[in-house]
Amino acid sequence: MPHIANVDQSQAWNGYEGEHWARNQDRWDAVNEGFNEPLLDASAVRPGERVLDIGCGAGSTTRLAARQAGPNGRALGVDLSGPMLARAEETARQEGAAGAGFERGDAQIHPFPAGAFDVAISRFGVMFFADPVAAFANIRRALRPGGRLAFICAAEPERNDWLRAVAELRGILPVGDFGAPGGQQASRGPGMFSLADPDATRGVLSDAGFAGIEVRSVEACGLWGRDAGDAAAFLLDSGPGRHLTEQVGGDIRELAHRTLTNTLNAYEHVSDGGAGRGGGVRMKSVGFLVTAHNPEVAHPLAKPSPTV
Repeated sequence: MPHIANVDQSQAWNGYEGEHWARNQDRWDAVNEGFNEPLLDASAVRPGERVLDIGCGAGSTTRLAARQAGPNGRALGVDLSGPMLARAEETARQEGAAGAGFERGDAQIHPFPAGAFDVAISRFGVMFFADPVAAFANIRRALRPGGRLAFICAAEPERNDWLRAVAELRGILPVGDFGAPGGQQASRGPGMFSLADPDATRGVLSDAGFAGIEVRSVEACGLWGRDAGDAAAFLLDSGPGRHLTEQVGGDIRELAHRTLTNTLNAYEHVSDGGAGRGGGVRMKSVGFLVTAHNPEVAHPLAKPSPTV
């Protein structure tokens, strides 16, 4: 990959974080799959269209978009993470998803062919840009005139069950303001909540040259584990959880697991054995569904691509 602007993110997603997501693709898809339907409905991918999936990770949404585009269409997933893209390519081969392709790159500066795509999508993959205006301007230029953008990003942390559960560990682990209302992660700088302010997000997309910008709240109930102990271990083994537990000793880690397990007991569900919701730990996640389009006439003030 010749050019990377988001160096810190590249290091994270090619290190433990990316390896964890690649190993646990099925589990992360179970957490986030409730957002697939609103994302794909909003993107309105039609047969024969060309789809760009930004921050595609292990490729679930890329494969879904390729299926919707049909045999005459194509979906290209782009991500910084080598481990996740390897998993994406493997799964696509196993499923026979011939219309899905994958490419390693930094969407902020990647040299996409101008006007090559009809629609760009993302499920939680666009919150990590060092320069979001430049990134979205680059994505817009990859869309044909009139091309569409639809993505899901994280909403305010305090509206998400799993974040509130992790925040209960404050006093045991060095959680800081993670998951707290108005915490530092809720807006500034690249990170999970960098687009959690709808007005700021509208401003970013407008500055990047998009028009017709709409933001609405969406929520989904994801499966986090077979029981509270399993879900607690999964959360604490994820990138953010591991960052916290690495700063304390073994006894404190065990205490954190017990405490989080007790908190997650409230989210355990018993399978009804039939057509209803299955068992396991299910928690609500809240995001924003953002849609926009590339104007037919070029935006005169859109930020130019950086020279690389």
